[in-house]
Amino acid sequence: MTTNCIKFTSADIETAKGVGSISTLTFDLDITVEPVASVNPMAPTHRVLGRSPRGKLVECGGIWKKQNKETGADYYTLTIRDHGFNANLGKAANQNDLSLQAVIPWGPKDAA
Repeated sequence: MTTNCIKFTSADIETAKGVGSISTLTFDLDITVEPVASVNPMAPTHRVLGRSPRGKLVECGGIWKKQNKETGADYYTLTIRDHGFNANLGKAANQNDLSLQAVIPWGPKDAA
């Protein structure tokens, strides 16, 4: 699989499981994502799990469904806590498969 992508089990991302990888200059992580059932509108849609140095599966982040304030379109963001990594998910380049989502990093907001 291509790095910096998540392959979900269906195009209905909100309820789908997925697997992927995220690579940067400071870390390289294979991930598993599992949907979260919650009535809390602030809860993530997915738990993000990675492997510890000893091979244990541990929760390391989450995926949240957001809405663009200007267009009203839904989109997803991903966070990996231990690395301070934030990204949006979007259609992978040259792909028509909506279950394959690119991990599009964005930097932390500047401190004011």
